[in-house]
Amino acid sequence: TSIMQISLYLAESKSFAANIFKGQITTAQVFPFPSVLNEEQDQFLRELVGPVAKFFEEVNDPAKNDSLEKVEDHTMQGLKEMGAFGLQVPAELGGLGLCNTQYARLVEIVGSHDLGVGITLGAHQSIGFKGILLFGNPAQKEKYLPKLATGENLAAFCLTEPASGSDAASIKTTAVQSECGEYFTMNGGKIWISNGGLAEIFTVFAKTPMKDPKTGEMKDKITAFVVERSFGGVTHGPPEKKMGIKASNTAEVYFENVRVPADCVLGEVGGGFKVAMNILNNGRFGMAAALSGTMRASLAQAVDWAANRTQFGSKIHTYGAIQEKLARMTMLHYVTESMAYMISGNMDSGASEFQIEAAISKIFASEAAWTVTDECIQIMGGMGFMKDSGVERVMRDLRIFRIFEGTNDILRLFVALNGFQVTSGIKRCAVVVDTTHASEKCFACMFIGQKAGLSSGVSMQGTVHPELSQSGDLVSVFCSSSSFTHLSQSNAADPKLVVYNEQFVLTRVADAAIDLYAMGVVLSRASRSLSQGLPSAQHEKMLCETWCVEAHDRITQDLRLLSSSQSKQLFKNLRAISAAVVENGGVVSPHPLGF
Repeated sequence: TSIMQISLYLAESKSFAANIFKGQITTAQVFPFPSVLNEEQDQFLRELVGPVAKFFEEVNDPAKNDSLEKVEDHTMQGLKEMGAFGLQVPAELGGLGLCNTQYARLVEIVGSHDLGVGITLGAHQSIGFKGILLFGNPAQKEKYLPKLATGENLAAFCLTEPASGSDAASIKTTAVQSECGEYFTMNGGKIWISNGGLAEIFTVFAKTPMKDPKTGEMKDKITAFVVERSFGGVTHGPPEKKMGIKASNTAEVYFENVRVPADCVLGEVGGGFKVAMNILNNGRFGMAAALSGTMRASLAQAVDWAANRTQFGSKIHTYGAIQEKLARMTMLHYVTESMAYMISGNMDSGASEFQIEAAISKIFASEAAWTVTDECIQIMGGMGFMKDSGVERVMRDLRIFRIFEGTNDILRLFVALNGFQVTSGIKRCAVVVDTTHASEKCFACMFIGQKAGLSSGVSMQGTVHPELSQSGDLVSVFCSSSSFTHLSQSNAADPKLVVYNEQFVLTRVADAAIDLYAMGVVLSRASRSLSQGLPSAQHEKMLCETWCVEAHDRITQDLRLLSSSQSKQLFKNLRAISAAVVENGGVVSPHPLGF
């Protein structure tokens, strides 16, 4: 069975998202909204924001990059001179030494102008050499990071293979250690590698044969390696032709009898899966930051059009249909931006449990940005569809974000199963991609901790601002309501028997968790604004209240379905329809004209 392993949460978690699965509200990582920059960090960031924004407004040409299908040379050089390739590399190793919150702010600027450039930068540092930052030993950091920070060398993250996408554990690339133990011989190929045709340094994941200490049998374990192109045997294919992010180089990378020194192992031999998952978990918040920038730019373009376009004798922003679009676009941006800076703030405060939150932010941001940009085009009408408006390029660029660095479908399973792991005491979890023989007995207990007799801290009174107490109650009700208790008692299997392939249920549980986390985040941010008396406080209050009311309704609907007898028949029908279409090779029903 195809699996993607999931990291273990401690029983006593500080994660807000993890604890809502227990029916508990743990506010430490959400309230108050994080403010982590000291005076020096704040000043340094302010000095960077202006020049970076000016560079993207005056030097970078996103339309030209898209047309050329590469970042223009003078733009690349300018980015290197600004230090954009080493934002989080320590200053003593040649980087800017930014914390996660500072990094998020600059990434947001990039995302508001050119996602193709954003991927070039992000593939390099958010995942390309992030493993060296997280797991590299001092010698590895000193050897590689200085040239990576300046952009003299570019980096790439090599995990995906032709037969291994979401199922990362099924990779075929091998690295066999020599008898002397001094090097590994690597063979295999990776596909769809961002910066694959440009990189000099690769973080590569390969299977290494290892002896099981208990049985003595040889088993394949994944190991992470730092591989230099200069080792020899490292080649790449032509740039891929893509729907969007055309400015970003994407290519296949091949490893043929590459001799990789043993001191290039990243972390431990056999510990590569942990390295890969930590890199991805640590990089996901940056996606929410970048896409909040994209949404801000799309919203500004839509507002400008709506405020100046006259139809039927009035500006179109005066019509209810346009007003609802602009309001919903604004809410989606507010939630995404709040998530990005909540998670980066948590990370900078030393939080170690943010896996669920990071996955939620990636899912939410990528879907929200798509909706906001789509609505921008709709508001602009035919003009939005024209190439000159630039919005069609943004939409093409956005489509990949729901796919790469963990598809949203797999990440929904990640969110739900990580939550179940917290509540059920399971020591090891796996996401099963195969959906055959789905059980009729749904593991749909989102708050199984209540059944196990765990205490529930379910009130948000005294945590949220008094003006938002009713919205706070909408979160609390789900953590203490009889609906969840009933759900756990009527639909849950034995807590230690997770029905992994009940994905119909898991995705809906994940959607409820996403909405609940979003409610908590905006309640925190709006509470801070109200407490500080910001001029925008009442506006933010409206955003928060509106979001919470509608999220409450969505969650209620999902839970009502999961706790009803109708869900069993619905999921059975969906499974049968899918099976029939697959068996028939396409649409089953005959054409209405009969030929």
